[in-house]
Amino acid sequence: MKNMLEYVQAEGDIKKLNNPELKRLCADIRDFLIQSVSKTGGHLASNLGVVELTVAIHRVFNFPEDKLIFDVGHQSYVHKLLTGRMDKFGTLRQFGGLSGFPKRDESEYDAFDTGHSSTSVSAALGMARSRDLNGGRNNIIALFGDGALTGGEIYEALNDAGHTKTPLILILNDNHMSISKNVGAISKHLRNIRINRVYYKSKIRVSGFLDRVPVLGRAIKTVIEKIKKSIRMRILPTTMFEELGYKYIGPMSGHDLDSLIASLEYARDERKPVLIHACTVKGKGYAPAEKHPESFHGIGKFDIKTGETADEGESYSEHFGNTLTRIAKADKRVCAITCAMPDGTGLVPFSKEFRDRFFDVGIAEQHGVTFAAGMAAAGHIPVIPLYSTFLQRAFDQVLHDVCLQNLHVVFPVDRAGVVGADGPTHQGVYDISFLSCMPNMTVLSPSSFRQLDDMLQYAIERHDGPIAIRYPRGGAQSPYPYEKFEPDKAYIKQSGRDVTIITSGRMLAAARSVDGMLKTRGISAEIVELPTVHPINEAAVIAAGMKTGHVITIEDNVAAGGLGQAVAAVLAGHGVGCTFKAFAYPPEPIVHGSVAELDKKYGVDADTVANYIIKGHVTWQK
Repeated sequence: MKNMLEYVQAEGDIKKLNNPELKRLCADIRDFLIQSVSKTGGHLASNLGVVELTVAIHRVFNFPEDKLIFDVGHQSYVHKLLTGRMDKFGTLRQFGGLSGFPKRDESEYDAFDTGHSSTSVSAALGMARSRDLNGGRNNIIALFGDGALTGGEIYEALNDAGHTKTPLILILNDNHMSISKNVGAISKHLRNIRINRVYYKSKIRVSGFLDRVPVLGRAIKTVIEKIKKSIRMRILPTTMFEELGYKYIGPMSGHDLDSLIASLEYARDERKPVLIHACTVKGKGYAPAEKHPESFHGIGKFDIKTGETADEGESYSEHFGNTLTRIAKADKRVCAITCAMPDGTGLVPFSKEFRDRFFDVGIAEQHGVTFAAGMAAAGHIPVIPLYSTFLQRAFDQVLHDVCLQNLHVVFPVDRAGVVGADGPTHQGVYDISFLSCMPNMTVLSPSSFRQLDDMLQYAIERHDGPIAIRYPRGGAQSPYPYEKFEPDKAYIKQSGRDVTIITSGRMLAAARSVDGMLKTRGISAEIVELPTVHPINEAAVIAAGMKTGHVITIEDNVAAGGLGQAVAAVLAGHGVGCTFKAFAYPPEPIVHGSVAELDKKYGVDADTVANYIIKGHVTWQK
């Protein structure tokens, strides 16, 4: 039997399929996703959960004239399959290949680049307002999950859109919340009447007729609407969305194609703010993903039969979580806060050991940071690990609520530097820059698990004030023997006479590789590690410049405001006469690919640095 995906490789193809064919298409999409993602890795569970929902959306609307905005966007694989990108799925999340998120420069069907939660309604409303200003009639659809409703931005947008009655279609993909008793059989019955094709088509005809009857028709229409609303309010509790001004449809099964299509057709024709509440099963159709949706949210290559992935060894995230748990046993002031990511940030052991000191605030980084500030002001020591890309979302709270008050909040910054396959929205190459400009903030960067242990112990037990510890994805370790961490100390990992390489964190390995290449040319390099990235050890930098006369920095942060600029400022400010070159990431979106591929593309790899020094050494000798 032919795969139904082969019939939907162009816009409009899906509209030619009948209902049995649509259901076959859904099954074929699930099979394709499981087979494909098992080879490339990616966000599997979330995409398996939205198959019927995405198929229904494409059946009802006309893209790219209509616009579909995803929240986060990791559930956009089905959309990509239905818009002619099936042949590129072998390159998913690989260097130069298909992005794992919506990308405007990848396809005209991707209306808005996304990667962070709770943003879709704001973006959709902006597009809708622009459409209205231009006199357009196209549909704007925002698809978001129940997790997005734990973020504050979405409520600002919901309030704005509901108040102004801007025509907009919102789809809540609820894959966690249960359907409560007070919206049971009666709600389902009324919903089915409301979305029945005959019902709403008749409603449109009657409404149109009454609009054409002068005065009396409009009065009758108003009375009918009031009666309907009164009956509904008496029978059912109102929803938050209805109070905000939306036509609410739901909750319904997000895997029932017929109901989904009927609901979407109703919403399309309403020309008012409409919210459809669809309940889905994350990982649907693949038993391992249904059983462990968290593990299959973002997963590497896996065995389809067992669902098992290759063991990549201990990561910094896991090591941090175990170390924090150990420290917390001896200090009852220590509390841990997560923004809906206990697994991703390594806090599961802590959450099991200290239930009363563990707080999950949802996808609400701004609230989480100010919540931590409140705990610190009251005498506890809050530790709030966040991915570097998500810490950006709480810039104001870190600055205003923590740093200005010099509160003792510990920020483990996970996924610092480039993270690889997730691409521009998730690269953590800005944290040194935006943290170093804040008053009272200290920024540390470990190059090994043992150094992370010492840093965390220091940050909790000895430091006073805000402090961040940035570490990379994975578990890369320093190639040099370990020396016990002390704050502000510079470590001479290797003495040299011709050039000084200053670095920190995972880039210490690159410095070691550079040194190996230089030795073959008879060039002697001094390697200096600065585990305390900010405030910088000025004496060590001055000594380095005066000793060799040539200073190089390597970092996995953008150049602006990074380690290199801090070193350059010290050298210039103290009149140190030496050459200087910073190797850092450029101020542009950093594409997806492996970490090694990205280091090479953007010129922070060992080969690029070594070649620069080798060519420069000839000039330096003259």
